[in-house]
Amino acid sequence: MNNKKLAKFLGYKAIRLLILLIVIAAISFLIVQLSPIDPVKAYLGQRIVSQEQLAIMGEYWGTNLTLGERVLGWLQTLASGSMGFSLIYKVPVTEVIVQKFSASVTLMVVSWVISGVVGFGLGVLAGAKEGTWIDKAIKTYCYILQSSPTFWIGLVILMVFSVYLGWFPIGLSVPIGQLSDTVTFWQWLYRLILPAFTLSIVGIASLTMYTRDKLINVKKSDYFLFSKARGESFWGMIKNHGIRNILLPAITIQFLSFNELFGGTILVEQVFAYPGIGQATVAAGLRSDVPLLLGIVIISTIFVFVGNLLADVIYEYVDPRIRSEDDE
Repeated sequence: MNNKKLAKFLGYKAIRLLILLIVIAAISFLIVQLSPIDPVKAYLGQRIVSQEQLAIMGEYWGTNLTLGERVLGWLQTLASGSMGFSLIYKVPVTEVIVQKFSASVTLMVVSWVISGVVGFGLGVLAGAKEGTWIDKAIKTYCYILQSSPTFWIGLVILMVFSVYLGWFPIGLSVPIGQLSDTVTFWQWLYRLILPAFTLSIVGIASLTMYTRDKLINVKKSDYFLFSKARGESFWGMIKNHGIRNILLPAITIQFLSFNELFGGTILVEQVFAYPGIGQATVAAGLRSDVPLLLGIVIISTIFVFVGNLLADVIYEYVDPRIRSEDDE
């Protein structure tokens, strides 16, 4: 594709991202502001304080302001190029997001790669062995995963491998009482295995079923049947005609799964007490930390949008057989 068309394509996507961010941020802000949760009471818990202290905390959390004043203040903060100050962590929102998101990115990347490789492999195997016990076993496995909540799968894995077998720690990314700066690579990796394993198997099912169906369609094509008539081996046909035709769509589907990946990360981090962006999201929501919650919403929206953008780029520019309607 020429540079002019690429610039037009990216410009169109940038406008869509800007509109999406405005809409999502506005809706999220209103939902948090209209929430029945009192941030001051949620922060204090069972502690008893005086009315003067309540008034000071109300001013700190902004509960003494009207909805219009809160909206105006938040817009002014965004206009200044800042996401504000986290009310529960007492540091700038960008600092919290960088710290938490960096921990989650590793978890998401490892899980995304594992789910992509394993999901594609199982899909190819199920499609190649269509109708056999292998195909039925893989489909049953995928149906169970698709119908099971992520947190339930995480709890089962936690009970089996951490509680009953004792092979892995119950949670946290560093040993209790040890500073994160002193944790070795192997200690960190040891505690990453269960959360990454849980998050990866959740994303396997959809890719496996999609790959299976695509391969079955390829097996019914004329060129596949022609290769079979020529005496080419079955697995040779799967490799030369099957995988080559389904690999690119499978990669695209995997990029489109970024939204599911982010949602699963929040639940998995809660189950395994993994200190990432998921835990920060839950804490910000329960304690009405509006600046932090909105900052996470904006970053997560960009994260998911980038995944969708990469999928669009693959379809528009990598595969020469696929063209958008504008090219027709």
